[in-house]
This record gives sequence, C-alpha cells and structure tokens, in this order.
Amino acid sequence: MKIYGITGWKNSGKTGLMERLVSEFVKRGFSVSTIKHAHHSFDVDRSGKDSHRHRVAGASEVLLASRNRFALMHELRAEDEPSLEVLLAKLSPVDLVLIEGFKRDRHPKIETFRAVTGTELIATNDPTIHAVASDVAMALDRPVFDLDDTAAIANFIQSEVAL
Repeated sequence: MKIYGITGWKNSGKTGLMERLVSEFVKRGFSVSTIKHAHHSFDVDRSGKDSHRHRVAGASEVLLASRNRFALMHELRAEDEPSLEVLLAKLSPVDLVLIEGFKRDRHPKIETFRAVTGTELIATNDPTIHAVASDVAMALDRPVFDLDDTAAIANFIQSEVAL
C-alpha cells in the first residue's frame, strides 16, 4: 500500500482536502482508505446501545456488524496509543492510504495552511513535508498549491507515490 499524509494545524483545511482527495482518487479508479489521528478522546459508540454496554462492561474489543458495514472498537485501557505502523497493518490492502494528522511520523506529507489561523508553517522545519497547500501565495523550497486545487494536489501525490 502507498501512503501519503495531510497535516497542518487546527482549522487549516486538512479534513476538507482529505475529503476532496478521497473523491478524486476514487474517481480516478483507485481504492483508498484513510487514517485520522485525534488529539482528544473520542467515541464512535452511543451510550445505552448494546455495543456501548459491552465496552463499558469491560470488553477489550467489540465488533459491530450489519449487512452494510462493520466497525471494530478496541479499548486501549492501559495500553500505549498504537503507532501509525500498527494501525496501517490493521487495514485491508488498498492502492492508497491517506493519513490525516500524525505530524511527527516520518511518512511524506502535504501541509495545509490558511493565513487566518495565524500559525507558523510546519514545513520550514520538517523535511517530511514535500509540499504546501495554502490559501495564500508563498515562496518555498518545495511546491505550493492552491488549497482548493484538488486535481493538482492529487497529481502531485500520485506522482510522489508512483500510482
């Protein structure tokens, strides 16, 4: 599987770009999966539902299945957060895995940047960021794309991973 990351600070446009890239690559005939890192506790289960009750009772894993999809929830309890490598191994094979977040990991990435956030560019000190997608023009030592130019960004990623 080929992997490529989209990273950036909060509200920089990561999720919107991810969504557009998934659609673009699927339209091009590629199979795509995604991994998203959350910096906070989250729950995909609802209180009172059977699967939630199983987890609260102490189940290490709960697999919820229907004819349309299945979801496997794994409670870490006292375990360390799994590495990106461990998470990638859990995915079924696809042509491309797009990874949102995981700033500190060493895979190639595009940084999303919006001037309104007032944040510093991560790319200036991170060689794993191979390009920037921004809402403002800037001069860098790597490609800079318009944040809304999904096709050009997809072409760059496709070339980078040799899809």
